[in-house]
Amino acid sequence: MNDDEKRNIINMKTGIFNDLASRIKLIMRLIADPRVSPFLKILPIGSLFYFIVPDIAPGPIDDVAVIWLGAFLFVELCPPHIVQEHMDLINKTYNSEYENKDISSSEIIDAEFSEPAK
Repeated sequence: MNDDEKRNIINMKTGIFNDLASRIKLIMRLIADPRVSPFLKILPIGSLFYFIVPDIAPGPIDDVAVIWLGAFLFVELCPPHIVQEHMDLINKTYNSEYENKDISSSEIIDAEFSEPAK
């Protein structure tokens, strides 16, 4: 398996919306973490401020690009061990919610569906 196969930007198990939600949770946790530099916290906050303030360029594409770039740079410039710590907590919460429980065979009910008589 080469490096390209190892780097999967969107986890197919969770889906794009869950990945986006995880990224937003990560950014919010990093902003609240006192170990992250206040200067780095300006990146996501400044990109949202840019979105709110009317600008000269037409269309929403430049706004989306600025927000994405601000969020991406913020996560990339944060200390890796802090980012990994928060990602582990987010993934642990996500995985524990949807974890398959071990069900014994006595708890399984086998049934068949039949149409009610008219």
